[in-house]
Amino acid sequence: MPDVLDATPYDALLLLSFGGPEGPDDVVPFLENVTRGRGIPKERLKEVGQHYFLFGGVSPINDQNRALLDALRADFAEHGLELPVYWGNRNWAPYLTDTLREMVRDGRRRVLVLATSAYASYSGCRQYRENLADALATLEQEGLEPPKIDKLRHYFNHPGFIEPMVDGLVRSIEDLPEEVRDGAHIAFTTHSIPTSAADTSGPVEDQGDGGAYVRQHLDVAEVIAGAVRERTGVDRPWQLVYQSRSGAPHIPWLEPDICDHLEERHAAGVPAVVMAPIGFVSDHMEVLYDLDTEATAKAAELGLPVRRSATVGADPRFAAAVRDLILERAAAESGRSVAPCALGALGPSHNVCPVGCCPARTPRPAAAGADSPYA
Repeated sequence: MPDVLDATPYDALLLLSFGGPEGPDDVVPFLENVTRGRGIPKERLKEVGQHYFLFGGVSPINDQNRALLDALRADFAEHGLELPVYWGNRNWAPYLTDTLREMVRDGRRRVLVLATSAYASYSGCRQYRENLADALATLEQEGLEPPKIDKLRHYFNHPGFIEPMVDGLVRSIEDLPEEVRDGAHIAFTTHSIPTSAADTSGPVEDQGDGGAYVRQHLDVAEVIAGAVRERTGVDRPWQLVYQSRSGAPHIPWLEPDICDHLEERHAAGVPAVVMAPIGFVSDHMEVLYDLDTEATAKAAELGLPVRRSATVGADPRFAAAVRDLILERAAAESGRSVAPCALGALGPSHNVCPVGCCPARTPRPAAAGADSPYA
């Protein structure tokens, strides 16, 4: 981390997230926002919304973002980094456009964006950048001068993101019955996406055969598995598996699914499995339902002991990592030398998404990249 806590030229940080309903009446309108333009009937959305209704119609993501905001502001204040933090969502209040409008009226002219997605993919990066471009276009139409926006690099391999997951995985292993602990397998989980989207994830040179999305997850899993081996003295088998598949069944998505994986591991005689959701920043609905509810029920049906390790959430080390990333980017923008921090074999990600990175099926303007119309 640079010695001087100077975020110049940036004057604000925007936490950009997916959003989620905060009550039963919000569920269908929220899903309408998520699926707008796809022609999905309301009755189908009500069926999909059952996952939310199981939890009172409330997604955990908004409260988790509030906790992360508190952690970021506390960390910045403790370390003397004077940078106001705002929050905007893609699909629910506080909406991104409203937050950017507020930032403009507060005089913010150079904004850094932290997206709650650590890896490269269309849905995890470029779609956020498209939403930013849409919001900036709206501000222009309203006669407001949009701020210049940059996005923090992918942080999947930053120590402040990885180390809390190592601790969580060790705790989950230790929580297993002693007689199955050393034989437990690790299932590193992430959100499944269409194989076509995976193959085109990341810069052009990284695309093909799972692209940057799969490669980054495998690198993180390797680092975490190695750290757990050092901590516990046991070399446990592991595999990257997927969850939360949606969409038409005839379209290929990344596999295996976590429930299929649990069945396969049980059939192979594995005594226990620890599920480690490395693809999620916090306990999103996908974690609570697909792992804590559905996958855990499948394991109980099989008689297979399972545990689910913690996500990073608002861990102080993650807040410190965000501070580090801000200062790293600010130094680079100001022409100061800085050594980016990263674990694993892949090294630090790019600061600016290049042309052709994580392309959309239908080209749309995207901010905060080399092809941004808001340079």
